[in-house]
Amino acid sequence: MSNQESDFGSFLIGFFVGALLGAAAGMLFAPQSGEETREQIHQKSLELSEQATHKAEEAREKAENLLTEARQKFDEATKELQTRAKELQEQAKTLVEEKQSQLKEMTHKEELEAAAEPIVVEEPAVVEEPVAAEPAAA
Repeated sequence: MSNQESDFGSFLIGFFVGALLGAAAGMLFAPQSGEETREQIHQKSLELSEQATHKAEEAREKAENLLTEARQKFDEATKELQTRAKELQEQAKTLVEEKQSQLKEMTHKEELEAAAEPIVVEEPAVVEEPVAAEPAAA
C-alpha cells in the first residue's frame, strides 16, 4: 500500500510541475507584453500552488482513512484469530480429557479381566535320577 501512495504522490508532483512548466511556456510564447505575461505566470503559479496544496490535503486525508480502515481490519482479524485459538485450545483439552478417560477405562477393564482369570499352578515335573548299578561283589 505504501508503494502505491508513493507512486501516486510522485504522479501528483510530476503532474503539477508539468502543468506549471506548460503554462509558463505557453505564456512566454503568447503575444503579450512582458508585464502581462509575468502577471499571468504569477497568477497561474498561485492557482497551481493552491490546487497542489488542496490535492495534497485530499491525498493525506485519504491515506489517513485507509490507515484507520487497515487498523480496524487488523484489530478485527486479531480478535477473530484469538477467539479461534481459544476454541481450538478448548477442543484440544476436551479431546485429551476424553482420551485419558478412555485409557483409564481400558486399563481398569484389563485389570478386571486379569483378576477374573483363574490362576493355574503347574506342579513341577519330578525328574528321577537313574540308579547306578552296584558293583558286583567278588
